This record gives sequence, C-alpha cells and structure tokens, in this order.
Amino acid sequence: MFNRPDVVVLPVAGLSTRNLPATKAMHKGFLCLNNLPIIQYAIDTCAEAGVKEVVFVYSDDTSKKMYERYFTPNKKLEERLLRSDKLELWEALKRTIPDNMKFSFACQSEPKGNGHAILCAKDIIGKRDFMVMWVDDVYVCRGQGILSQLLDVYERFGGIVENVIKFPKDQLSRYGVLTGVKAEKNVITAQGVIEKPKMEEIDSDYASMGPYVLPNLVLDLLPQVTNGSNGEINLTDAINMAAKQGCPLRGVLTSAERYDCGTNEELAKSNIRLSIRENKVLYDEAVKTIKELNQSL
Repeated sequence: MFNRPDVVVLPVAGLSTRNLPATKAMHKGFLCLNNLPIIQYAIDTCAEAGVKEVVFVYSDDTSKKMYERYFTPNKKLEERLLRSDKLELWEALKRTIPDNMKFSFACQSEPKGNGHAILCAKDIIGKRDFMVMWVDDVYVCRGQGILSQLLDVYERFGGIVENVIKFPKDQLSRYGVLTGVKAEKNVITAQGVIEKPKMEEIDSDYASMGPYVLPNLVLDLLPQVTNGSNGEINLTDAINMAAKQGCPLRGVLTSAERYDCGTNEELAKSNIRLSIRENKVLYDEAVKTIKELNQSL
C-alpha cells in the first residue's frame, strides 16, 4: 500500500495564444466553462481527492496576482452579498476556496516546456510524490473524481499512474502514446511512452493525457531531458526515462468526460456540450433551436 500524494502542480505559465483575444488581458484559467472559470474545475477536483497543497507555476506577476486574488477571501464582497440577501451568490463565492487547501507559487521565467514548468516547482514539492494537471483539460465525473480514480490505482501499485484515452491511430501522433501495453480491465500496464510519435512508432491506441500521479524520481530525471522530442523539456520524456529505469507505468481508462478548453473553438464546443448536459432547460431550448434551424435551411 502506497501513501496518496497530497500536492498538485498546476502549470499556468505561457501566453495562451490559442485563446486570444480574451487572454490578452487574463489567463486562460479564468475563461468560463458552463459559468465557472476553468481553473475552478481543477481546484474542485483537487478538493474532492483530499489535496492539501496546489502549486501554481506562473510566468509573470500579472498572472500570479490573478490567481492570488481569486483564491483569497473577499470579506467585503461576502458581507455585501449577505446584506443584500443574495445567499446563492454568497455560497458560490465561498465554494471557490476549499477549506484547508494551501496555495503556493513558483515562477517559470522562460518557456522551456511543460517539464521545465514542473521542475520550477521542485523546491516546493521537496521529497514528496506529487500530481500534475493541465488546466485547459477539464474532466467531469458523475461519481468519483478523476484524481481520486488515479490515486486508487496508485495506492495499489505506486509508480507512475496517468489518465489515458483511446484514440484512432491517425489522431495519436498529436499526443504522448503508451508503448508495450498490457490491458487488464481499465488499467493499462505500459513499458514506456513516446511524445508525438511517428506513425511507425505507434503500437497502441492509448494516449497519455494527464492528470498524472508521479514519484519524486521524475523531478530528478527532468534536468536530464535537455533536448526532448520537440526541443523542449517534456514531462512525457521524463516519464519514459523513469519507465525505462524500471519505474512501473500504468494508465487508467477513467470514468470521466473530457472537455477540451485549449482553443476558442474547442472551448465553445465544450460550453455547448456541458451546459446542455447540466441544464434541462438549456437542453430543451437547444432541441427547439436545432429544429427551427433545420426548418430554415
């Protein structure tokens, strides 16, 4: 039995150019998905899994201040909402900050890859095993949260545990892909993972998507990834190095719905899908609108 890590790294550095023009003035974590900033989904997932500390890796002070402000209680606003008897809004505001969760910050001064971003948090993580989540990939679960599902597998086996999704082979070259796999129900044992492989290198249909549960060993290996598969320091390359050194690597086909928020187009699609799924009134309105559009075509 392995102890569950309780620290998560959230890389929020970068220019978020795929979400311009909104991200000219704010970080993509504050773009909304079904009326919630997408960063809130990550924090709620962490809270459900019992995470005690979240480390934001930022690139500039403007971004850092946004996250600091959002995750700091605003007593004046709370009091004003209570005086105005706006209890629903007051409760929504209180829920943004989970109880007993610490927020830490590490600066990534240069854009050297997602692995480098995680390495910037090394001093805060210390000797602990840890988790990593990508903010613009939102996972919604009807029961147990995605981190909890990964941690259940980690408790049994240790090593590296990550969320994986099956894709058609012609789409896999965009992702990290597990290699040398053996599947047992929803848990996939793998010999390694290749970042954005060539077609001839692909021998499974399991894409490495994150979130990840990682042993501290990965922090020691990241500095050795001096020239990753795309010229940057990639987390995937360090994971592959750890697997080649004998660290167990497992992927989990979780019961989670993925909502891609990485581009404006994908964010729009995700907003439609999740909003309709979560709101019966919107669902009925969407059905009515589609019928009207079909009749006018």
